[in-house]
Amino acid sequence: MIRIMAMDGTGELHFPDQINDLLQQTWNWYWVDFSKPTPEEAKKLERFSFHPLAVKDCFYYFQKPKLDYYDQYQFLVLNAFDVDYQVHEVDLFFSHRFVVTYHFEQHNEIDTVWERIANHNIGGLRERGPAGITYKIIDKLVDSYFPTVQNIEHQLVQYENDLFDHPDASNRFVRDIFKMRKHLLDLRLAILPMRDLLYRIVNSRHIHLGNEKYYYLHIHEHLEKLSQSIESSTNMASDIRDHYMSVNSHRLNKHMMILTIITVIFMPLTFIAGIYGMNFKFMPELEWRYGYFVVIGVMVTIAILLTINYRGFFTKDDI
Repeated sequence: MIRIMAMDGTGELHFPDQINDLLQQTWNWYWVDFSKPTPEEAKKLERFSFHPLAVKDCFYYFQKPKLDYYDQYQFLVLNAFDVDYQVHEVDLFFSHRFVVTYHFEQHNEIDTVWERIANHNIGGLRERGPAGITYKIIDKLVDSYFPTVQNIEHQLVQYENDLFDHPDASNRFVRDIFKMRKHLLDLRLAILPMRDLLYRIVNSRHIHLGNEKYYYLHIHEHLEKLSQSIESSTNMASDIRDHYMSVNSHRLNKHMMILTIITVIFMPLTFIAGIYGMNFKFMPELEWRYGYFVVIGVMVTIAILLTINYRGFFTKDDI
């Protein structure tokens, strides 16, 4: 789908049906949105005479956030996240006269900005033009990070509580922690380049933002907070994993110690049983009527004494 809006010199908003109609007239600014374009629609991106490398980046998915400067415009690759931790790419061309967005999925964030301009002009986006529109698009995409990051933080807190309440957590617990760390890594790989991208926009000599600069700084602050949250969550995930490993290592060591103690207790008993199990013909004790009871008594006494010696270990509380 391709949708177009354009504002003329009188401040009136128009919605041309075709790109040809758009390019044949002069506008204060225009916005063309390629949403889930078909192959035929995608070819129309070439009508804007963008650099072939930038157009090629639009056609190849999973680009990292970046900012490229061209003579008459800038090209941005933006990333958004949904609640399922899936990365979605939005490509954006903008100058002081136009905004062109290109994305393979429908984005509620972009739809919201479109509706604000088309129906209500909330925030005076029509008058603010491409710089204001680009700001609002980036702002909405960055806002999509917060539920994802907060969801991970909530799950990590839940995992931490579960670990202390149920130290015998299963191996699935470890898999979940590693899955969370992967999601955090994916977020980090998206947010850090986005933060650097905003820094370059704000401090660029090629982009003249005017008063819009303060709005872009606001987004940069949000990305700084998100970066700190991700760093904190990553450390928390590592701490939970290490604690789980320590608990399991302690439990394994205790089980090994119990087996060792049992082995120590049965070693003298096995030794005694081994002696009297030998097939020697001359063993006086074998003919003694109390020999069996004495040997059993000695073995039981040894077992009791060794058990008493290690009884403190068996009564220790687990972690």
